[in-house]
Amino acid sequence: MKGYVQVYTGNGKGKTTASMGLALRAAGAGLRVYIVQFLKKGDYSEIKALSRFENIVVEQYGTGRFVKGRPSEEDAAAARAGYQKLCAILTENHYDVVIAEEANVAVTCGLLTENDLLDLIKMKPASVELVITGRGAGDQVIDRADLVTEMREIKHYYHQGVHARVGIEK
Repeated sequence: MKGYVQVYTGNGKGKTTASMGLALRAAGAGLRVYIVQFLKKGDYSEIKALSRFENIVVEQYGTGRFVKGRPSEEDAAAARAGYQKLCAILTENHYDVVIAEEANVAVTCGLLTENDLLDLIKMKPASVELVITGRGAGDQVIDRADLVTEMREIKHYYHQGVHARVGIEK
């Protein structure tokens, strides 16, 4: 099976949800899935659910706090470790679906470069489906992708003071 490059970007809700749905579908078909979550650290509901599948591996490479302004050394080290692991995973070619969750945001925050993501695309084995998520996807990443979906916010209850709810947003 030929693998493609998918990008889920935009300011609307649903990028992570879409990639986790794809992981679930792939696992149900017997495919092996590896997910790197950049910037995130913690007990998210999707992590609990996906941990029930033997053929899905999720690893977090974040400090668990919002990166604002210049990233800390700890933020940079976590992102670099996640990127190196992602490169190793692609090189080993053991997984059918590889998801770089919030990788676009890691670029926006200065933790990775757009060239880092382009290098991932170049090193992707032909049979691997590579998914890159996060708002702010760069033009070159969009150009190199085979499928790009932009989530556009039209209305969001966050603006009425509703915070992330367990099982829905986190």
